[in-house]
Amino acid sequence: MTQLDVRPRVGDTVNGVAGGEGGDGDVRGKGLGKGSVGLVGSAVIGISTVAPVYCLTSTLGSTAGEVGVQMPAVFLAGFLPMLLVAFAYRELNKAVPDCGTSFTWTVKAFGPRIGWMCGWGLVIATIIVLSNLAGVATSYFWLLAGEITGNPSIAALDDNKLVHIATCLTLIASATAISYRGMTATKGVQYTLVGLQLAVLGLFVAMAFQKASAGTFDTGLDFSWQWMNPFAVESMGAFTAGLSLSIFMYWGWDACLATNEETTGSAKTPGRASLIAMVVLVGSYLATGIAAQMAVGSGTSGLGLGNPETSGNVFAALAGPVMGPLLGILLFVAVLASATASLQTTFIPVARTVLAMSTYEALPASYAKVHPRFKTPGRATVMAGVATGAFYTVMTLVSENVLTDTIFALGLMICFYYSLTAFACAWYFRGELRRSARDLFFKGVFPVLGGLLLAAVFLKTLIDMWNPSYGSGSTVLGVGSVFVIGVGLLALGLVIMLITQRRSPAFFRGEILTKSTPALVVED
Repeated sequence: MTQLDVRPRVGDTVNGVAGGEGGDGDVRGKGLGKGSVGLVGSAVIGISTVAPVYCLTSTLGSTAGEVGVQMPAVFLAGFLPMLLVAFAYRELNKAVPDCGTSFTWTVKAFGPRIGWMCGWGLVIATIIVLSNLAGVATSYFWLLAGEITGNPSIAALDDNKLVHIATCLTLIASATAISYRGMTATKGVQYTLVGLQLAVLGLFVAMAFQKASAGTFDTGLDFSWQWMNPFAVESMGAFTAGLSLSIFMYWGWDACLATNEETTGSAKTPGRASLIAMVVLVGSYLATGIAAQMAVGSGTSGLGLGNPETSGNVFAALAGPVMGPLLGILLFVAVLASATASLQTTFIPVARTVLAMSTYEALPASYAKVHPRFKTPGRATVMAGVATGAFYTVMTLVSENVLTDTIFALGLMICFYYSLTAFACAWYFRGELRRSARDLFFKGVFPVLGGLLLAAVFLKTLIDMWNPSYGSGSTVLGVGSVFVIGVGLLALGLVIMLITQRRSPAFFRGEILTKSTPALVVED
């Protein structure tokens, strides 16, 4: 399809306006569909990208296995740094509502090289997540098909590598096509999928509480406020491992900010939406964790959440016992809906980050082209889809262990770019911190605390990854393969940055995007 290049030079004046905002206070941006998303739609996109039901089924048991009954406390502990970083995102978005988010803000605060690497961290983390989401959605598609038909041989098709890859690529192509068609198409799909998964999750929580009160399972536990005490975790290593999992469960809420140029009231609405999404997520996680722990306990045998045989997919084990054979199928549907919805919305931040990087000449100019009809970064979206499909196919064919370890390395990328963004907030606003107590805390203290917490998790995870026992247990020259993959992906970003620097010297000389550079403004 023909695409329209809407890249004015940075600082150009259009309609007599030289800045990031039009007369109505909304950023007109880089040619994206202005006013396509409201507060509720933005919050739904944030929730959908996180994929709460998918996150719960894949990490609820693993977290319980690490920290036992303190699992709810660790969920709260993981929420704290994310909340603190969310304040940084909100304040930066008010000042610079740019779809490049972390990339744009860190460039303005720390310069082009640190900002480029921050953008790389977001892009590579998203590609890893997209491939994992597609794989999970594929597995649940065949699992659900087997449950509905009552035919185990259909469910077993997921074990056929070629069938699995073909189904996975089909899902990736479908999600790419929906994202390509713009935010209006995205909203319609997301309201349905997010509403479905939250409704089914609420039903599961209610039935789990009912089973707990009836004492249906011998492993069930009585509620205790001690579950909310993070200091009761047996060891720092266990706490850090559980915290890393918890942080992953909140990752993706910043998709609300990536749509800021397409949101009504772009300076304020995305920040409010991100906080709404965070509250919905922490509430869902605490309610589900407590209900499940009361119903079946956190032990390592039977239905216990910490059972290593079922901890990687808790809802597959609990669906029937808690909800019954018929309603249990709804839980499979919810996991599939969760992974599918997140697969589609997760294209939003990566495509818009690439769009911004290209617009500011940090990537090839072709990725800055916006589709004239759908008002989306078409080429960037397609690029993300192709990269995801290629990554998942290669990793699956090479080794299941490599694919697993790549997912374990994801936490490193998340902490990397979130912490940089948090520190960027304090540095960007450093001249305003003494103006009021509000500015001091929301622009300085809270972001720095959040950044320090995530930086600490980054360093601890880096140390733990060196051990070959981390992840699948694979090694490269005696070093844990998770460490090699995580550090290798960051090093790859450095190499690509050096190559890009030769092609786009102006950006890396600091001539294109600085703290004083206004956001791009184009004709509506």
